[in-house]
Amino acid sequence: QVQLVESGGGSVQSGGSLRLSCAASGYTYTSYSMGWFRQAPGKEREGVAAIDSDGSTNYADSVKGRFTISQDNAKNTLYLQMNSLKPEGTAMYYCAIGPLNRLRVEPSLNYNEYVKWGQGTQVTVSS
Repeated sequence: QVQLVESGGGSVQSGGSLRLSCAASGYTYTSYSMGWFRQAPGKEREGVAAIDSDGSTNYADSVKGRFTISQDNAKNTLYLQMNSLKPEGTAMYYCAIGPLNRLRVEPSLNYNEYVKWGQGTQVTVSS
């Protein structure tokens, strides 16, 4: 059974940095996409960054140049390095995994294309 466990959230001031981790286990996909999503209270879940098993990445325009997604295949761990954080980045952050969509050039940021989710880790950015 697929299990995703996020960690690394916390409280930080505007302009600060955090690194989120997502430990993955139990999946059998040899080709996959993994992504980071966030959801603020009263708002829809939005894609932040995604990476394919072949290393292709995709970022939301709002985080380009500030966030970096990466994966350590030996540790089965997904990371999200977040720099220059802004108060609007306050949200619950989730990691997710889904089968690779070979029709796409880059991994999807659409949460409907992901099938397994972690429980989330809270990020709070104060001004």
